[in-house]
Order: sequence, then structure tokens, then C-alpha cells
Amino acid sequence: MQFIVTAYDHTDSDALNRRLACREAHLEGIKRMIKQGIFLSGGAMLDDQGKMIGSSVHLQFPTRAALDEWLAQDPYVSEKVWDRIEVCEARLVPLEQFK
Repeated sequence: MQFIVTAYDHTDSDALNRRLACREAHLEGIKRMIKQGIFLSGGAMLDDQGKMIGSSVHLQFPTRAALDEWLAQDPYVSEKVWDRIEVCEARLVPLEQFK
């Protein structure tokens, strides 16, 4: 199953500091997911001034429950970086067939 996860950061004055403090741990998890074929694409969402305000990721998990397990342990969730998280099941364009 493919999913689009759109996660908006908290907006308090320390939100960006929390994001930056656990960013490397979050990216290490993403690197593992890339190797496993789970992470398809994604990155930070930016405001008009170029400040990180959230994330949008395309993922492939066997079930929604597996995605929820990942969310529960990701540093951006456990360290209160992401505030509002929207998850939609998706059917993404298979890029490899266009190469």
C-alpha cells in the first residue's frame, strides 16, 4: 500500500529547534527506509521565507498499521516536531516505467 503523509510542525517558538535537534536521527531512519524500499520520496515543506514548517513523504508499507508503527517511533513524532499529521492512501506514478 502506498501512502502520502503530510505532517505540519508545531508552531511554538521552540518548534524549529526541536526539529533541528532530532533531524539527523529522523534522516537515519529515512536512509534505512530507502534501503528497504519503504521511502519513495519526500522532504521538508517550506514557508515563504524558506523556513521548514512540515514534511511531505510518499511511503510504501504492507498495511496502514505498519505505517502507524513507523509514525509512533519516528523522532519527529516522539520529540514533538510534527503536530498535525494527515495520511492518505495513494496510487503513485511508477517512475521506473518512464526511465
